[in-house]
Amino acid sequence: MALIGATLALLIWFVFLLFASVWKQIYSSWKLPPGPFPLPIIGNIFNLDIKNVPKSFSKLAKEYGPVFTIYIGSRRIVVLHGYKAVKEALLDLKNEFAGRADIPAFEVHQDSGIIFNNSETWRDTRRHSLMVLRDYGMGKKSNEERIQRESQFLIEALRKTNSQPFDPTFILGSAPFNVISDILFHHRFDYSDKTCQRLLHLYNENFYLLSTPWLQIYNNVGSFLRYLPGSHWKVLKNVSEAKQYVSERVKEHQELLDLNNPQDFTDCLLIQMEKDRKNQKIGFDLENITVTVADLLFAGTETTSTTLRYALLLLLKYPEVEEKLHEEIDRVIGPERLPSMKDKVNMPYMDAVVHEILRFINLVPSNLPHIMNEDIHFRGYLIPKGTTVYPTLSSIMLDSEEFSNPEQFDPGHFLNENGKFKNSDYFKAFSAGKRVCVGEGLARMELFLFLIIILQNFNLKPLVSPEEIDTRPATIGFGSVPPIYKLCLLPRSEI
Repeated sequence: MALIGATLALLIWFVFLLFASVWKQIYSSWKLPPGPFPLPIIGNIFNLDIKNVPKSFSKLAKEYGPVFTIYIGSRRIVVLHGYKAVKEALLDLKNEFAGRADIPAFEVHQDSGIIFNNSETWRDTRRHSLMVLRDYGMGKKSNEERIQRESQFLIEALRKTNSQPFDPTFILGSAPFNVISDILFHHRFDYSDKTCQRLLHLYNENFYLLSTPWLQIYNNVGSFLRYLPGSHWKVLKNVSEAKQYVSERVKEHQELLDLNNPQDFTDCLLIQMEKDRKNQKIGFDLENITVTVADLLFAGTETTSTTLRYALLLLLKYPEVEEKLHEEIDRVIGPERLPSMKDKVNMPYMDAVVHEILRFINLVPSNLPHIMNEDIHFRGYLIPKGTTVYPTLSSIMLDSEEFSNPEQFDPGHFLNENGKFKNSDYFKAFSAGKRVCVGEGLARMELFLFLIIILQNFNLKPLVSPEEIDTRPATIGFGSVPPIYKLCLLPRSEI
């Protein structure tokens, strides 16, 4: 009898909690943007294709409009879809939408650094980091020289493939890795160096895993899934290992630091840490410096590496584009001179191709999640404090009103009727506003110069006919991950 009573009480308690959960969601949604009705506990998980969340967002936007609400588990998410809504949030209301939502896979980076930081130190950390990066050539000539210097090592490594089929992943990754490593640590690695290869493997593996369905769920309801088995453990381990490598480099820099003669970005942050201590200011400490450097090393390596890898795949698929690029390179630069950023004004087709690659691959389609740090009224709706917000980049980059064939790779999207480069306000590959990518200038320069020098020296040869090449992402989530492929590089000097 007692057992029946206890079971009945437990059942009543469960029903009460279920009712309370539903009522709370209904009550709190009265002023929220519209959206599908969430189920208790699991939210709107059945309204989403976890294998392609950006596509699901597009479908929901057609039904509920450019600002809508969904729930993944108990996490409330407001999605901003389309140019006007995203621009209004990230540019017109950039301070209000500057918060960063928790991303459980990067829990060891949270509350420090630049990318995943939503603490009171974020603004000063970002501001000072940008100032130091400018001093060390972010977007200036010194970085151009770094890239030109590294390009010689890249071409040497590519020549060693001897026109045989190879997977370009780690060779292409080594070049941007060395550029950002030189900025951060005043050090470059041989392409066969074990540490270099290990870090590239960690970044590559994490970018893939973060884009799989399981990590999409985990990063939204991580507190509930934390102790379950799954690939999130691998991601957490990889993030910790990469952070540990950076921590060791920071400590080495601290031991050898010359306050009057900084050698790199890390030295500059350590000097700022000493100033903050003297002024009793909350700012840089060893943890914040370590995470800031780790953020930049990961972002400065993997995003450019993945884009370069996707770029070569697209040129294999569209040989007519490669041919036009060869013609422009031969006409403007020739076979021997190193390319420079001054060439950009005379190379509208290359400029258009780089922009179209970034638009088409849509590398971070949903954007990194923002969070509201205070209640805000937006387009007639209330977005409460603590709400996660996704200002989707895919909804801008694939807008059919701006780009005539958004699902097709077409450099003509960035060329006018006279063949001159044509910019677009819809081009937001690096996001916008207060959380815009700090390495945008460097990434643009690397893509332009590395692609030119590869095509200046090689013809790309696919292993199958271009019609058989599949350029669809292997997985879409945190990022759009290109499929694994091989190609041959034929030296142009021998053709």
